Amino acid sequence: MDIMYTVFAGIFGLVFGSFYNVVGLRVPLKKSIVTLPSRCGSCNRRLQAIDLIPVFSYLLLRGECRTCGAKVSPIYAITELATGLLFALAMWRFGLTWELAVAFVFISLLVIINVTDIAYMLIPNKILLFFLPLLIIARILSPLEPWWDSLVGGVLGFSLLLLIAVISKGGMGGGDIKLFFLIGLVLGAVQTLLTLFLASFIGMIAGFIILKIRGQGRKTPVPFGPSITIAAIIVYFYGEQIINSYVSLL
Repeated sequence: MDIMYTVFAGIFGLVFGSFYNVVGLRVPLKKSIVTLPSRCGSCNRRLQAIDLIPVFSYLLLRGECRTCGAKVSPIYAITELATGLLFALAMWRFGLTWELAVAFVFISLLVIINVTDIAYMLIPNKILLFFLPLLIIARILSPLEPWWDSLVGGVLGFSLLLLIAVISKGGMGGGDIKLFFLIGLVLGAVQTLLTLFLASFIGMIAGFIILKIRGQGRKTPVPFGPSITIAAIIVYFYGEQIINSYVSLL
């Protein structure tokens, strides 16, 4: 039964991952996520059902448009697959509990933010404000121990990123600051600090690789959002194990 639920959650995640691509790409442009049909970015052909099957359409069509042959960004399929795998992992770890609701909402937020920051280097307030009450309600239903750790984590995450932004004179975006408030509500104080550390480490490595590939020097902007989302996911699922392993080495 657990395996069946996990598979179902994975399929559920694949479908929502496709929708999250749409949300992440359209909301920053203030376009409708409901009424506008999906189209090829090159030939403007309206996509049909065969073009919209999560992950499988990308594989079947070899990452190309059926009409014009234009290459389709692998980000679409990666987002869909990642969402499916993360939903399945959440079901496997938490089962049918209120923490599963926290996981689904948190994963959804991070996936969408990942898309918007990669595409536009932007974390829209509209998305953060939409998820804020959902995360608060989910954390009330499945509180941290102690419950006030969520409040401390939110304030700590926001304050630390704000301090970094002030010290670096704009080196940290406002969206990153507000995102860390939401992350703190979910993870609590200690794991928020761990997320910041991991995000900085991942961002440093990713930035070095990207700048080497682009060859445009140090002034090339690199979005920090993907590093934050990856770190937050790692900490959400494995933060306690990481902290316990570190403490055992002391």
